[in-house]
Amino acid sequence: MNRKTQIAVVGAGLGGLTVAGFLQRAGFAVTVYEQASTFSRIGAGIILSANAMKVLRLLGVEDELIRTGIKPECFVSRAWDTGATMYEIHFDEASEQRYGGPYLNIHRGDLHDIMAQVVAPTTIAFDHQLADVKKSKGRYSLHFANGEAVDADIVIGADGIRSKVREFLLDDGPPRFVGAVAHRAIFPSERLGGFKIPDCAKWWGRDRHSLPYFMTGKRDELYVIGVVPARAWDSDVLSLPGSRAALMADFADFHEDFQRVLSVADNVTVWPIFDRERHDRWSGDGVVLMGDACHPVRPYMAAGGAMAIEDGAVLSRCIVQFDDPTEAFACYAATRIPRVAEVQRISVENSWMRGPTDTDWFYCYDPCTAELVHPLASPSRVYGGE
Repeated sequence: MNRKTQIAVVGAGLGGLTVAGFLQRAGFAVTVYEQASTFSRIGAGIILSANAMKVLRLLGVEDELIRTGIKPECFVSRAWDTGATMYEIHFDEASEQRYGGPYLNIHRGDLHDIMAQVVAPTTIAFDHQLADVKKSKGRYSLHFANGEAVDADIVIGADGIRSKVREFLLDDGPPRFVGAVAHRAIFPSERLGGFKIPDCAKWWGRDRHSLPYFMTGKRDELYVIGVVPARAWDSDVLSLPGSRAALMADFADFHEDFQRVLSVADNVTVWPIFDRERHDRWSGDGVVLMGDACHPVRPYMAAGGAMAIEDGAVLSRCIVQFDDPTEAFACYAATRIPRVAEVQRISVENSWMRGPTDTDWFYCYDPCTAELVHPLASPSRVYGGE
């Protein structure tokens, strides 16, 4: 594609910064518009598996991510009542060689700070909440809540599950509440009083689950997410204050080892879980969606962030390889939809690593070298890795 093409990325999340970083390296003029006024260290933890870490290695930030986060020794699935091990996978030098990269836990705020380094200085325009998109004479005019307006040849919607770019492209209504909420808590691990827990463990109940894990190599900060059924979410805010008492009540019957973790949890918040019905139209003319803007993933497989990063790698390759945006976006969708659909299916099912699991198809995948599929091609006609 012509390097004079002006590209606007809406949303400075993982996917938006990934695609922007690669496109700038390929010589494109890219600006990222972010509604927040700045990045801050709030939110939650995030897991980055080897498939995502390969992308971040190519963007030059893998080493800093490893220094900041933690490469857990293992992931353990445990039964809610007996504490028995249902499945366990160890992460070591051999697993890194097998998967092509490490498995990492990190605080989302720390991750965003590091990801901001993959784009050139001044690339991110903060305090730019998209209000409207208009098309005129083959170009797009983006209007922001702060009163500013910019023009672009290509608009990449990386603006999350409530995407304004998606609204412009599809106008298919708000996301749907899935009937569950997530308790989230981050607190110093010294509160455990020396009680030892695995680096990353998922506790599986009948209709609920929880995942406590460390987020730093010092193991001094612990993140807990606990997902439970809920009839409705009757609020317009993204989260509400929670409490340790409510969190413990929702997991009152769980094993005593897990109860010890919850008994010292602090700074609890409650978040609704939303998704959307699958929709395989990801683009139109010069507008394309990525990440949660087109395929939100329930947080039960710890794969949403990885899927956005993979999207960024594949979308950038397609834009670089094809002259026509329509062809580029069609190739991107044809390449990504089958894999993303499987991740969405498993996430809804909530079965990932509950028992013996084939992890190779997920962790060994490299979106920077995987074949690109042309939607009009025969099964044998694909574009090889770079």
